[in-house]
Amino acid sequence: MKKDKIPAATIIRLSVYQRYLKKLMNSGVKVVSSNQLATEASVNPAQLRKDLSYFGRFGVRGVGYDVASLSSTISAILGLADEWRVVLVGTGPIGQALLRHPQFARQGYRFEAVFDIDPSNVGMKFENGLTVQGMDKLPEVVQENSIQLAVLAVPSDKAQDVADCLVKSGIRGILNFSPTRIKVPRGVSVQYVDFTILLDSLTYNISRNRGQTIDTESEPAKPRWGREHSWPVVQSNIHGQEIGLSS
Repeated sequence: MKKDKIPAATIIRLSVYQRYLKKLMNSGVKVVSSNQLATEASVNPAQLRKDLSYFGRFGVRGVGYDVASLSSTISAILGLADEWRVVLVGTGPIGQALLRHPQFARQGYRFEAVFDIDPSNVGMKFENGLTVQGMDKLPEVVQENSIQLAVLAVPSDKAQDVADCLVKSGIRGILNFSPTRIKVPRGVSVQYVDFTILLDSLTYNISRNRGQTIDTESEPAKPRWGREHSWPVVQSNIHGQEIGLSS
């Protein structure tokens, strides 16, 4: 199958597989079965094998997967073999929380610079050593450091203007925390994180199951991919098309 036909949910699951493989490596585990890896990601073994089959053949029947080898392969597939430099635009509560989140560095994403559209925030310093810069400095920083990723955490009415500036500066991928659906040219990918949409899905499930008794003594229900897992709702691929996270 051509890579541009790979389901978006498969790419998300690869990241989940990778996180578990790293845990196993840190614990000294050398080999993992498809059942064990699939269970951790809340998919069935057939789905796991299908996800991996898009990229080649892995594992030995009756033995399992070499943890280090599979982890290295998935890292290469996801482009995580090298560290990625990231710029953040927006120093409100969301932006500041992201700067302090340790998972970015653990996954190989390093914030290289921080910018803000509000001149009054320029010069503000964070504990990680970064100082807020004005938007006029963004093109220079992006080009000099060959940065391709940006996190956008600005008010909705400013999102498109900032996105245009990011694209003109050379950014190829944007993680957008604004609910605004921004327009980008082909060759630029956008991933949206809209908390209100995710909350809407929760209220839908609560409303649908209203009146049902919760049995706290029974065995926990086995999670099913796509209902109990929350992922960004819409992703734009490099061809400028919006695709859902279906399997």
